[in-house]
Amino acid sequence: MRVKHLLGPATVALSMLVGSAVTAAPSDPAPIITGKHWTDSDANLKKAYLLGVANALEVERAYQQRRAVPDTQTLVPKFSAGLQNQTLDSVRETIDRWYAANPGQLDRPVMGTIWFEIVVPATKTKRTP
Repeated sequence: MRVKHLLGPATVALSMLVGSAVTAAPSDPAPIITGKHWTDSDANLKKAYLLGVANALEVERAYQQRRAVPDTQTLVPKFSAGLQNQTLDSVRETIDRWYAANPGQLDRPVMGTIWFEIVVPATKTKRTP
């Protein structure tokens, strides 16, 4: 009988110990990947990063499609259109070339480089004056 009475407090103490680890302050947030990170990485790591970006965009596109989010409230359709004719290698090579030509801008986030150097030029519509 005595063992039964000790299990209750032991269980509570154990749950508090485990619970405190779960509710501890989070570690540092994930870094924004910049040109410095990019240029220090090998081709496989760059492809893994781009694959992660592509998967995140695809998940977001599927989510937004089910929620009928207007195109004016999301960048996903423009990303999809701008990257439509690209491969992981072509995007990687474009980013590599851009940072090689702009070594003073290694602090620029890679997502900004993808946006301004690949997506925006590919989705610009010609306006008639």
